[in-house]
Amino acid sequence: MIRNFLKLAIRSLLKYRFITFINLFGLTLGLTCCLLITTYLLNELSYDRFNPDAGRIYRVTRTFRSTNGSVALRLATISPPFGYYFPAEFPQIQSMTRLENAGTTAVRYQDKVLNQKDLYFADDHFFDFFPVRVLRGDARRSLAGPFSVMMTPEAARRYFGSEDPMNKIVRLGGLFNCQVTGIYEALPENAHLHPDMLLSFTTLEDSTVYGAANLRTNWGNNSFFTYLKLPPGYDPASLEKLFPAFLDRHMADEYKGYQPSKMTELGLQPLTDIHLHSHTDYEAEPNGDISRVYIFAAVAAFLLLIACINFMNLSTARSALRAREIGIRKVIGARRRELILQFLSESVLLTLLATWLAMGLTWLAIPWLNRVAGQHMVFASLLRPAVLVPLALAPFVIGVLAGIYPALFLSSFQPIKTLKGLFRVGGSSISFRQALVVTQFTIGIVLIVTTTVVFQQLRYTRQADLGYTKEHVITLPYNQEIQQKFEAFRTALLGNTAFVDLTRTSRVPTGRLLDASGASVPMGDTLQAVSSDVKYVTCDYDFLATYGVGLAAGRFFSRDYGTDTSNFVVNQAAVKAVGWKSDADAIGKEFRYDQIRGRIIGVMKDFHFESLHQRIVPLVMLLPPSAGPALAGKTQQINFNFMSVRLAGRDLPASLAFLERTWKGLFPETPFEYNFLDQQYDRLYLAEQRQASLFTAFSGMAILIACLGLLGLSAFAISQRVKEIGVRKVLGASTRGLVTLLSADFLRLVALSALIACPIAWYAMDRWLHGFAYRVHLQVWVFLAAGLLAAAIAFATISFQAVRAALANPVNNLRTE
Repeated sequence: MIRNFLKLAIRSLLKYRFITFINLFGLTLGLTCCLLITTYLLNELSYDRFNPDAGRIYRVTRTFRSTNGSVALRLATISPPFGYYFPAEFPQIQSMTRLENAGTTAVRYQDKVLNQKDLYFADDHFFDFFPVRVLRGDARRSLAGPFSVMMTPEAARRYFGSEDPMNKIVRLGGLFNCQVTGIYEALPENAHLHPDMLLSFTTLEDSTVYGAANLRTNWGNNSFFTYLKLPPGYDPASLEKLFPAFLDRHMADEYKGYQPSKMTELGLQPLTDIHLHSHTDYEAEPNGDISRVYIFAAVAAFLLLIACINFMNLSTARSALRAREIGIRKVIGARRRELILQFLSESVLLTLLATWLAMGLTWLAIPWLNRVAGQHMVFASLLRPAVLVPLALAPFVIGVLAGIYPALFLSSFQPIKTLKGLFRVGGSSISFRQALVVTQFTIGIVLIVTTTVVFQQLRYTRQADLGYTKEHVITLPYNQEIQQKFEAFRTALLGNTAFVDLTRTSRVPTGRLLDASGASVPMGDTLQAVSSDVKYVTCDYDFLATYGVGLAAGRFFSRDYGTDTSNFVVNQAAVKAVGWKSDADAIGKEFRYDQIRGRIIGVMKDFHFESLHQRIVPLVMLLPPSAGPALAGKTQQINFNFMSVRLAGRDLPASLAFLERTWKGLFPETPFEYNFLDQQYDRLYLAEQRQASLFTAFSGMAILIACLGLLGLSAFAISQRVKEIGVRKVLGASTRGLVTLLSADFLRLVALSALIACPIAWYAMDRWLHGFAYRVHLQVWVFLAAGLLAAAIAFATISFQAVRAALANPVNNLRTE
């Protein structure tokens, strides 16, 4: 019986090739998109789950609050004394490991000097928390001693080539030498951090690096990732409840006049939550977002739904073509159950073929998806039982769900009516098909609107007035070697007309403002703390000139005033936060920031130091003593991390070549590496750009699948009206009139789809835009344009069949009844 069903199914599918092709193509596209999105979702959801102890590992986070109780800063890192006290005070902690990102560090081996970005200080418990294979050395002892370094095979090849890296000596930052004590496999791509080099944590105890006393007492340096391993089944909330008392006990001196647990708090973040759920102000690497997972899961479901709707629509519409076949089969004894099984076998066979084709297309499309999404996904991620079993069942589930209504509908035909030619597809079946068409185009219009709004917001970020100039500005690292020869470097550059200005700062625009301290202003005879959180950036005299930031009142730091190291320049947001009447009113006012007490000498116009996701916050600029000339033979404290150079922009290749020659001549221990500021700014919105690209692709697929269904439906509807068209032509109807008549019914469905889609799309995009502090406003024309675009595509699809019918010879249509 099954063999007979399959034989009849194949014959039927081959007989109606046009509808079969549309169904197969639409299902294949829908399943391919669904599989591609599934690959993306599996990759996002797999982060850190390769770790066998993932359910017991937690990262300690720290939240800072302003005096008014609002959250000022939330970090994934904490200060080192926490790690010093934790093991002794909390016996619940079975194990602990700490890492500190060393930033971009120059690493020298013989004559080769490279900038190393993913270098971390790590203790000897690292491999207990992050299970990677140690290829050379000992996982327990290789990081135990000071000035020991381990690295991945890729890092070893960069520095040593084919040489054996073990026991080789490398020099870090031009400051100290380290011995290579081990080689370890790189962490998998689906880990939340990827250290390329691990420097022993005990190295920090050396006074020239950090100092053992600092590790016990420096509560202000919150740069240490700290991971705890708790007993199986232990509730982390029980440990979190003990943290407030711990803070009050140990940090009273840090928060004089305030209760420490009211100003800061510690939290425990599950390891597997870091990638998708952690949105702290400082992360080891850019994270994903669970909201994107939900969004793309919904898109996958919508695309599959549209493909299934096509199948149901076209199969039901095809019923009129098979009415006589069904009638004859019923007359010769076919039972309804057999007919239902026959139609379902056709549906399952078609879906099975679409699934095989979709697997092949997915394999071909994975490289494209990796480029667009910026991921490292592989087709093999689909070859697991959790995916293969549902995929094997999919043809039967989708085939039955998509084919059950057509099967029930077709098998219900009355043989007498069908054989007499009295059967017509009408009534409720038409209403049902119309509802499915409306659903398809509703989804398509929603995707068009969302794609348009995302692109509008991205264009807004590129064209917004940031309050500073980012074009032709490059940023470079700053260290002790540069500090000693900075004036010579500055003189050499400004002697060349290709360079306009340069400045040094602790942070650069496009970065996050993570540094803050207490701000106070005089109130009568006492200093009153500012309730708002005031961030700070250290800079030298040329910050405004280099970045083109405007002054609202007063002046900026000047080399003509030796006392400016105890004065302040603030932005307009800080003036409002303090409560001064105007920008001019702030000039000359007393101000205290941390331990520095002085006066406000200038007010900068507000500018977007951070991305447009964040509001402009109160900001104070500090001029440290190191902004002056370095003293020969003396080591100065470095208050800067970056140097920014503005180029004239006339001949960039020649300018960069001159900059590189000057750099290498003065700073041989620091590799020449630069970034254009406008490119750094574009990277702030990389996640949104990738999301927009994926939305565009999948929106196009949704519309294409919907139009395939509309093409089949319109062809069927027109075939049912060929005699009516012939009569109308004989009576003088024009081609234009006939096309309008045949298209009107479908265009009304698209108009209804637009009415339903617009409020859904408005709600979704309004929620999405709230993730930006500065954003575009939703405009009516976007929704009108989406509806008109859908109508235009639908009309083009329908008119292809309508024009053919209208141009046909009416004699051929009227020749036979």
